[in-house]
Amino acid sequence: MRMDMKTRIANLTSAAMKALWPEAEGLPAPEELRSLLAVPPDPAMGDYAFPCFRLAKSLRMAPPKIAEALCAGWTHTETASVQPVNGYMNFFLNRENFARETMAELMEKGERFGASDMGAGKTVCLDYSSINIAKRFHIGHLSTTVLGNSLKRIYDFLGYRTVGINHLGDWGTQFGKMICAYKRWGDRETVEKGGVDEMTRLYVRFGVEAKKDPTLEDEGRAWFKKIEDGDPEALEIFHWFKDVTLKDAMRVYDILDVHFDSYAGESFYNDKMQPVIDELRAKNLLTQSEGAWVVDLSEDKMPPCLILKKDGATLYATRDLAAAKYRQDTYHFDKCLYVVAYQQDLHFRQVFRVLEKMGCPWAKDCVHVAFGMVSLGGEALSTRDGVIVYLDDLLNEAIAKAAGIIEEKSPNLENKAEIARQIGVGAVVYTTLSNNRIKDIDYPCDKEEYTDEDGVPRTRYQINWEMALNFDGETGPYVQYTHARCRSVLRKAEGVSASPDWRALTNDEAQHLLRLMSRFPDVVKEAADKYEPSMITRAVTDIAQAFNKYYYEHRILDGEPEAVAAKVALTAATASLIRTGLWLIGIEAPERM
Repeated sequence: MRMDMKTRIANLTSAAMKALWPEAEGLPAPEELRSLLAVPPDPAMGDYAFPCFRLAKSLRMAPPKIAEALCAGWTHTETASVQPVNGYMNFFLNRENFARETMAELMEKGERFGASDMGAGKTVCLDYSSINIAKRFHIGHLSTTVLGNSLKRIYDFLGYRTVGINHLGDWGTQFGKMICAYKRWGDRETVEKGGVDEMTRLYVRFGVEAKKDPTLEDEGRAWFKKIEDGDPEALEIFHWFKDVTLKDAMRVYDILDVHFDSYAGESFYNDKMQPVIDELRAKNLLTQSEGAWVVDLSEDKMPPCLILKKDGATLYATRDLAAAKYRQDTYHFDKCLYVVAYQQDLHFRQVFRVLEKMGCPWAKDCVHVAFGMVSLGGEALSTRDGVIVYLDDLLNEAIAKAAGIIEEKSPNLENKAEIARQIGVGAVVYTTLSNNRIKDIDYPCDKEEYTDEDGVPRTRYQINWEMALNFDGETGPYVQYTHARCRSVLRKAEGVSASPDWRALTNDEAQHLLRLMSRFPDVVKEAADKYEPSMITRAVTDIAQAFNKYYYEHRILDGEPEAVAAKVALTAATASLIRTGLWLIGIEAPERM
């Protein structure tokens, strides 16, 4: 395995320090020194810079003097030349050697460049998407779904065993009401045909009818009690509702290429909560508060964690405690991630603290991966008020927009429908993962007033995808188009067979592109450490922009055969790395556009 340039510089600098100051204590080890190496904001200041301020206390010297001493003793010009500047040791890589070594690794590893076995023997559970049964998949579920999918791919790429869990919202009195409505006004054929939309219609009708006849509420609760008690008919209808919902959701998951290893939802933990409650009671953690049973968290400056209501009913926290213990017992996870909106921050802090109080040493490995709020045209999502865009509608609209652009710009393109799907879905996913996950997303919308079939005035929200589907600037289609451009060059270069002359890649544009690509493995690791796929989105966008600058400044297929071979190899490596980066965030890379 080759040593990456950053590690090599750290090792050489560490050796230089020990040679200059053999008696000094507190000098950074190579691993720490590597983490201290920074990339200067201006390339004219070097490729890497080491801040010597870190050594001032140990050596009792001024940082500029330390930098000057280190630079004076530096002999490794085959790796980099050095220059002291204001207390920094600046490194300027040997361009030809850097190109040769970086390209060797990129060519050897191909689409596995950046992958590692750092996670070998470790398991990461990821709880994401978590849709609700008998409700349509809407844009509010997009962030958790694509964030979780990307993190799963990132951890897979780093050698971890991953377990993707769709913690279905499949419990509560609403399911009793659903069965009541179905038994009174529905039939199997209509529900099978209408799917979730028909179930929603029945549920809405239940609400309307219950206002006229309040006894329906009792009937609904009675059906839910039957579910709880294991009544065969109630369970059969309940599980059928789940199957119909998942069948509907699978259309969206298939479009997004999102997969799960478990669909164990809330109902799965019904028989697993009592042991948790018994354990809390045995450890004297349960106290009564206004008739309910809670775990007191006042010492942690948090409200009490509600475990049982006055009537003995369990809550989300009870189920999440049971789920966490089940996941540890079943998967023996090293980390369990909950990809849930930041509004649930207190809930997870309470649950994790209760697990700590129960004596679970792995509670520290449970992490709430929070993300920002989604809104439409500045309005909070609300199914009741119609401020909603359903996810399959959104994806289909984006695909249609992409198809229109392809028809206009590339009417003779083969496989137009497939490429339109790749571009449309890519635009949606890229928009979601282009910013820090905690940032709120407000989709610009056009609003259309209309009257529904019942004569009720409503508003239809349609997302404006002109920016997201722009082929220029920081968008998914732009990055995909760069990959297609690389592949086009490679098709024209199929006869190139000379040995590469890496001196052809010592110009500023090629070096900038190579530097960005060489840092990709660090980006992947950092994205995993910080649960932040947007870092990969940013990196792959930077690589696409750097390649396009290189493409416009240098004629890739012109020149001496050896120089052309080097430029073609760089193009191939760029295409491979863009494909890898896009895959890690859940986007496909079209061969042609």
